[in-house]
Amino acid sequence: MTFASAVSADTASPTAPMHAESPAAPPYAELRERFAPVLAHIAEGAVERDRTRRLPHEEVRALAEAGFTALTVPTSYGGSGADIETFFRLLIDLGEADSNLPQLLRAHFAFVNDFLIGIEEGDPADWFTRIAQGAVFGNASHERSSAVVGDLATTVTATDGEYRLSGEKHYSTGSIFADWINVSARTPDGGRARVTVGSTAAGVDIRDDWDGFGQILTGSGSTLFTDVSVPATHVRVLEGRGDGAPTTQTSFLQLVLLASLAGAGRAALRDGIDFVRSRTRVYSQGSGASAAADPLVQQVVGRLSAKVASAQDAVLAAARALAAAQAAVGTEDHERLTDAAELRTVQAQITAVEDVLSVTTELFEVGGASATSRGRSLDRHWRNARTLSSHNPVIYQERAIGDRLLNGTDLLYFWSTGQERTGGTTQTASR
Repeated sequence: MTFASAVSADTASPTAPMHAESPAAPPYAELRERFAPVLAHIAEGAVERDRTRRLPHEEVRALAEAGFTALTVPTSYGGSGADIETFFRLLIDLGEADSNLPQLLRAHFAFVNDFLIGIEEGDPADWFTRIAQGAVFGNASHERSSAVVGDLATTVTATDGEYRLSGEKHYSTGSIFADWINVSARTPDGGRARVTVGSTAAGVDIRDDWDGFGQILTGSGSTLFTDVSVPATHVRVLEGRGDGAPTTQTSFLQLVLLASLAGAGRAALRDGIDFVRSRTRVYSQGSGASAAADPLVQQVVGRLSAKVASAQDAVLAAARALAAAQAAVGTEDHERLTDAAELRTVQAQITAVEDVLSVTTELFEVGGASATSRGRSLDRHWRNARTLSSHNPVIYQERAIGDRLLNGTDLLYFWSTGQERTGGTTQTASR
């Protein structure tokens, strides 16, 4: 018996895509008001957390208890059933409070979305119920091994009716805050599997060793799995997956990062305005009785506000394109709309990155050296934006769009890193 057949005997067939359920999901304004207290609490402690590098365990738990982590879980399972645009609007709000939070929850929301669009196997009832009750999911997919691009060194093996997981992952964002971790692994026959393990299971070692200068609170460290026992129901072989076929999940994952980025831009503008309003000292070459009355400072703030609005609008426009594609799952329009959503998302990435990096840099034009005070931590906005912007680098995305428009080349739906391919071997990429 092959590994795939051994596992498929214990797992259900892929579910059909899930759409809107009754009762209707609350509108954005109602949800925003509901989550306002927890968002305000998160924003209040953002500077201190960044300064002391205190991981937001308490804040993640507060979001879960408030139901934020069940935003897109259908109402019939206890979630809010939020639509895609509403979800990303709220994610931008969370990013303004602390841009670390949307990113560290990216794998969590992607797991829910996998079920919603019908690419995750099995009955979602158990997982959705757990999430509605506060369970949080993390990620362990990327590696820094000697494997070639698209391959994995982490393995999951069937032995005497049970499964064992071993390997080391890096950039396992969110796992240190999670109850469960979804792990990408290689099967003995060279296939791919998704393995869900408890974060406190024997043999799971989650390390807080992320050393980036921005997004320092995402828990994007490494995770070591040493002969971890996994029940068969938590191992899903990804039949026909990872072959680069168009999927809306690529756009979804990128938009979570862009929502975090747009939120960072809004936070930078907010803090810049507060800083100017608090200033009583003026420059001899200034043009106003106060910083807030100086036309040059007003010009900077006005320009920054336009760039923030542009970034947010780009993200939400792409979210609407994504919503149209996901609503068309199972129809003849799905592939066309998926392609349109991916193109719009990549275009949004290019413009939003430029706008927000500009905002978080030009922010310091509204004040003198006092703007660099560690107590204000205004630099965190640039550090966070620069780190978020380094995912799926823009230079490759710009080229991909140019190639697409000039030569009709398909967009890439699965990204991976690794050693250079040799011998012309084609490897399966990972999302």
